[in-house]
Amino acid sequence: MKKIYLFLLAAAATISSCEGPAGPPGPAGFSSEAIVYETAPIDFNAPSFGMFFTFPTAALASDHVLAYRLVGSDNGADVWKLLPEQFFFTDGTFDFAYNYDFTRFDVNFFLDGQELQTLSPDFTQNQIFRVVIVPGTFANRTDFTDYDATVRALGLESKPVVKLK
Repeated sequence: MKKIYLFLLAAAATISSCEGPAGPPGPAGFSSEAIVYETAPIDFNAPSFGMFFTFPTAALASDHVLAYRLVGSDNGADVWKLLPEQFFFTDGTFDFAYNYDFTRFDVNFFLDGQELQTLSPDFTQNQIFRVVIVPGTFANRTDFTDYDATVRALGLESKPVVKLK
């Protein structure tokens, strides 16, 4: 039995110490960078009450796409709210929401609700949105509600915001 162990140990040492020429390089891997896009002011009008934007660069299938709406400012700093953002009548029933859907290639912002044509222009005109592409490696971070915290966590605070057309 000892001879078998010694033989296996010697064989393992011999095999692990062998060197040969380097193999061919593997295929290039995918890399995903976090990025922030911003829309020009959007006017939500009938009949679609929506606006469609194409990303300059496609996101990876593993990336997450988050959208935020500019809701105002506080001491000169922009305030962003994570979508979907829902609004309710004073009796508590659903009125409308800012919402979005996306693919790896594009994002579509739209109003969702009833009688959207009766909304005040404050809700339908000059709306600005930001889209944050979050690499899949950040999937364990579950609270994306705070735009500023999300941007800091992704190291994007000093990177330029890319305008969507």
